[in-house]
Amino acid sequence: MRHFSILDLAPVVEGADMADAFARTVELAQRAEELGFHRFWLAEHHNMPGIASAATAVLIGHVAAATQRIRVGAGGVMLPNHAPLMVAEAFGTLATLYPGRIDLGLGRAPGADMATARALRRHLAADVDGFPDDVVELLTYFSDQPEGTPVRAFPGNGTNVPVWILGSSLYGAQLAAMIGLPYAFASHFAPDMLEQALAVYRERFRPSPWLQRPHVMVAVGVCAAATDAEAEFLRSSQLRAFARLRSGKGGLLPPPAPADVLAREIPPPLRAQVEHVLGFSAVGSPARVAARLAEVRDAHAPDEIIIAGQIHDRAANLRSLEIAAAALAAL
Repeated sequence: MRHFSILDLAPVVEGADMADAFARTVELAQRAEELGFHRFWLAEHHNMPGIASAATAVLIGHVAAATQRIRVGAGGVMLPNHAPLMVAEAFGTLATLYPGRIDLGLGRAPGADMATARALRRHLAADVDGFPDDVVELLTYFSDQPEGTPVRAFPGNGTNVPVWILGSSLYGAQLAAMIGLPYAFASHFAPDMLEQALAVYRERFRPSPWLQRPHVMVAVGVCAAATDAEAEFLRSSQLRAFARLRSGKGGLLPPPAPADVLAREIPPPLRAQVEHVLGFSAVGSPARVAARLAEVRDAHAPDEIIIAGQIHDRAANLRSLEIAAAALAAL
């Protein structure tokens, strides 16, 4: 394993506001940099009051300005929501301001409900998938296009921003392999097709000007604390938030709750669903988290592991990061 990184959604916790979410994200990125994390990625979501990273490129710039070395990027930008030229200009600007530090992960999903997707895209053509063409167009804008090219990205032209394909199914694996780009799998919330997707990507990969060998990143949910019991308690915030989202309620990140409150709040069938989709995780004491992360490395041989997790308490969130960093560095 070459690197370990972190994915953040700039969560808005109950009892705080968006400004607090941005401050927490900067604090998290600065501590991640101190701990040796390679990348700090932010994800595009819309119409979700508990997630403050909707204007992803803007927040990436804010984090990059507050750090010195860590790579900062999108994990990811939902490309169908945007014109490729505008994405190239935004990330070309970031790459010019922060040379050698900007990544761009691309997703195909809207990152929102369908009503919000319509508000973002205006016109939805459900029967036409332009994602592969949009990816290739975007890569072209980042390349060094000669004078006389009808449309070029300024800034963007010649910046060669590293582009990743994100996915939770075989689609992204096939596309990343065909174009020859690095691939990141969203196993932290969609673990079912992880093994199959990685196998497809590795078997079908074609070397390209951007990448000569397959390069895989695997996402793992992490909630670490001094004891298993404390970690399970802290993780209940994310369980509650995800259950509410699955029920169509959404909202801010709630505080943790004891087991009896969870049992009353989340019906058993829904609890089983939530535990399943969030099951690719390392939750517990430092020893337990280290053992689980080693299992992930041994089972899937990723080039990188990226961790994700939402903890309500600010200090506990930073402590979880520190425990994870120690375990990942030992790998």
